[in-house]
Amino acid sequence: MEKYTFDCFLMVMAIIAVIVFIALYFVKAGYGIFFDRKWGIALNNKIAWMLMEAPVFLVMLGFWWGSGRKWEIAPLIFFLLFEVHYFQRSFIFPLLIKGKSRMPLGIMGMGIFFNILNGIMQGEWIFYLAPEGLYTLDWLTDLRFIIGVIFFITGMIINIHSDQIIRNLRKPGDKGHYLPEKGMFRYVTSANYFGEILEWTGFAVMTWSWAGAVFAWWTIANLVPRADKVYHHYMDLFGKERMAGRKRVFPFLY
Repeated sequence: MEKYTFDCFLMVMAIIAVIVFIALYFVKAGYGIFFDRKWGIALNNKIAWMLMEAPVFLVMLGFWWGSGRKWEIAPLIFFLLFEVHYFQRSFIFPLLIKGKSRMPLGIMGMGIFFNILNGIMQGEWIFYLAPEGLYTLDWLTDLRFIIGVIFFITGMIINIHSDQIIRNLRKPGDKGHYLPEKGMFRYVTSANYFGEILEWTGFAVMTWSWAGAVFAWWTIANLVPRADKVYHHYMDLFGKERMAGRKRVFPFLY
C-alpha cells in the first residue's frame, strides 16, 4: 500500500470512529448483558468470540510472515505483544466463558470486519511503511517504548484479571445479579474496558504511530459509551449507595 493511500485509510478510520463513539451513546451494542435479537441470528458465545477475534491474529501473522523485517527486534516485540493479546482473546478467553450466552451475527460480523481492517493498519505500518531505521535496537531504550510496554502489560493484566472477576460472580446454576467489587472494580464499573484501553494506548505509545493511535481511539470509541451503559445498568440494579465512589471506566475521572 502506498503511504498516501495508507494515510487516507487511517483518516477515514478515525472519522468513522467519531461516528461510532457518538452513535453508541444512543444505541446499545446488543451483546453480553445487553443482548438483543434485533442484531440477527445468535451463535454460541464461545464460537462467536473465536470467529470474531481470530481474523486479526491471522492477518497480523500474515503481515509478519511476508515481511523482510520480521526478525528485527523492535517490530518482533510489537508483533509478539499484539499476538499474545489476540491469542488470549481468540483461543483462551472464549473457552473460559461460562453459561449459555449467545452473540448475534450482526455484532460478530462488524467485529470481524473491524478486526481485519485493524490487522491491516498495524501490520502494514510496522512491517512495511514505517521508515527504515525507525525501529532499531535504540528504540528499545527510548522512553516511548518503555512507557508503552509498561502501559500495555499493565492493561493486559487488568483486563484478564477483571474478566476473571466477572466470570466468578455467579456460582453454577445461579442467575442472580451481582456488582463486581474486587480489583479495579473498586474504582470503575468497567475495569475490563479500562484495562483494554490502557493496553492499546500503550501500543500506540510504544510504536509512536498514527496506526496505533487510530486503534487506541477506536478502542475508546467502542468501549467508553458501552461503559456508560454498564454504569447506568448497575445504577438501576444496585442504587447510588452501592455505586458511590465508582466511575464508569477511567478511575477518578469518568
